[in-house]
Amino acid sequence: MLHANPRPALRFLLLVLLSPAALGQAEGLTPHRVSALRLVTAAHMSPDGSKVAYVLSVPRTAGKDEDGTAWTELYLLDVDTGRSTPFITGETSVAGVAWVPSRAEVSFLTKRGKDRTRSVYTIPIGGGEARPALAHKTDIRTYAWSPDGKEIAFIAPDEEPEAEKKRKEKGFRQEVYEEDWRRSRLFVAATEPGAKPREIAVDGIPQALEWSPTGDRLAVSVAPTPLVDDVMMRTRIHVVDAKSGEVRGKVANPGKLGQFTWSPDGSELALISAADEHDSFAGTLMTVAATGGTPKPYLQSVDLDTAHVDWLDKDSIFTLLDLGLDTAMFEWKAPNVMNTHVKSGGPSLTAMSLSKSGQRAAFVGSTASHLPEVYLWKGPQAPGLERATNSNPGLDPAKLAPQESVNYTARDGVKLSGVLIRPLNEEKGKRYPLVLCVHGGPEAHIRNGWLTSYSNPGQMLAAKGIAVFYPNYRGSTGRGAAFRKLSFGDPAGKEFDDLVDAVDHLVATGLTDKDKVGITGGSYGGYATAWCSTRYTDRFAAGVMFVGISNKVSKVGTTDIASEEFLVHAGKRPWENWQFFLERSPIYYAQKSKTPLLILHGKDDPRVSPTQSRELYRHLKVAGNAPVRLVMYPGEEHGNQKAAARLDYSLRMVQWFEHYLKGPGGAPPPHEISYDAARKE
Repeated sequence: MLHANPRPALRFLLLVLLSPAALGQAEGLTPHRVSALRLVTAAHMSPDGSKVAYVLSVPRTAGKDEDGTAWTELYLLDVDTGRSTPFITGETSVAGVAWVPSRAEVSFLTKRGKDRTRSVYTIPIGGGEARPALAHKTDIRTYAWSPDGKEIAFIAPDEEPEAEKKRKEKGFRQEVYEEDWRRSRLFVAATEPGAKPREIAVDGIPQALEWSPTGDRLAVSVAPTPLVDDVMMRTRIHVVDAKSGEVRGKVANPGKLGQFTWSPDGSELALISAADEHDSFAGTLMTVAATGGTPKPYLQSVDLDTAHVDWLDKDSIFTLLDLGLDTAMFEWKAPNVMNTHVKSGGPSLTAMSLSKSGQRAAFVGSTASHLPEVYLWKGPQAPGLERATNSNPGLDPAKLAPQESVNYTARDGVKLSGVLIRPLNEEKGKRYPLVLCVHGGPEAHIRNGWLTSYSNPGQMLAAKGIAVFYPNYRGSTGRGAAFRKLSFGDPAGKEFDDLVDAVDHLVATGLTDKDKVGITGGSYGGYATAWCSTRYTDRFAAGVMFVGISNKVSKVGTTDIASEEFLVHAGKRPWENWQFFLERSPIYYAQKSKTPLLILHGKDDPRVSPTQSRELYRHLKVAGNAPVRLVMYPGEEHGNQKAAARLDYSLRMVQWFEHYLKGPGGAPPPHEISYDAARKE
């Protein structure tokens, strides 16, 4: 018997192991690496423009730390030197950061040491220990300093009644659905030691507040009840006297309410509102007299989505705008007369904080190569933005797959866009598997920034040689109210045809293998996933559905936002056309589905009932034409918050797509996940 020389085989093996494709697997992001990434969640510029207080989200390590949500730490950035100083770090949860008026201090909400409730703390910017500034018998949800820094207005819920506590101790833990809620109340408290807060009575449930620059009034957003539907659709602004609580004015915003803020002289309010009650998103900039009334659009001749607004003086307003895939900052000297201070095409900005002079601003921004960080704008004389933090120094942009914006045309001529992450180490001329990652809402949109998280596969799948496309289908935000309304009354109609048209476009470019297309998304993106895995089953080879809708009839009867669903999406009630709702339900097409579907859902989800996932699972299981798996996450609601559930989700999603788009397919992969083995890999 002849013995072959082993050296050529060994040489071939080494070449394979050291090839760019093989190295790409090691270079790209894995679920474990993604689970450890940190990001800035808030940035607050000091009034004098010299400092930025920012919050850093630090994930827990699943399987090692006690399971829970990410920690949130407080840092202080010196604008001139670029130095960041840690102030409150470790196992802590910081929120509600603000600058204390007339004092070199930062305030924040947290629970420390033996605190029974979440309280307001302050810390000097020169360093030192944090000191309690205001505690209450229940958790303080939000607060605002008076202009002189002598008082704090805050919102907190009522205590649980003693009789209710005793009832629960005896085992009577029944819940009366949507009736046994506790009221939140508005208070004002002096910052002197021992001062007792006084309640400011409002007609409804206070949600957010802003103190007037003159110190005599409070603008308070108020909902009729704390039920989510009422908060989303019926929240209105009340202007009240800060001492007596007398109502000075009520603002009749026409639909959903976003941010609101006072003009510097206290005569007006700027607010971001929906254009009308059928508009799905608060994106229209409006102004109104502080005495109340109906607000009017500030930008009369343009339809733009405003993400944030700040007054500079009575005649100047700064806005952060969403412009499709991009963001920009404008100064409006008068309606429709603007100066562009931060042009589109740079980092994707999601928050803005202006100095008192308007000559400096802090942003939270990301790009294709890094997660949200602090960005600085140092005035009109300084071109562009300056990145000021690096929260993930081990993240090497050179080892990430390339990302680009894509424009395409729907079958009916509507111009659409999205963001494509190409396969890592892509070989020219080769076709690759593709996964559509569909955003929820649909009142949301994809910006051309960082796009990878526990449920957004982005760089994780790109590292496996799979392209990922994030489409902004009709009904998305970022392009004004008219574009948002293109999907009104047509759920799963043209909006989801846009997804198939995106696939056809990428196939036509030569990138995508039409027989290896997957789809994923959460909430409304989960609805899209279920729809494309049933109605369009011939077009999709795999799906991963998260907290998604499967039955439009039963969804309306089990969600906590039935009015919102009717007013801004469906435009009709199920009993007006039962057949329409049924035919726009993925279960209607479940019998013919051949698309392997992984379904994941938080077991305590109030928005999209877990029964939506169980229903689709059972129909697909009984039909027996396609592999299906259902994974439930106890303690999670409409999106996973805890470290272990997030990591499990990522691992299962990547495993499912790799198995069906690149692997053997057929029967599902093993349902057990070896978390340590995956970490070592």
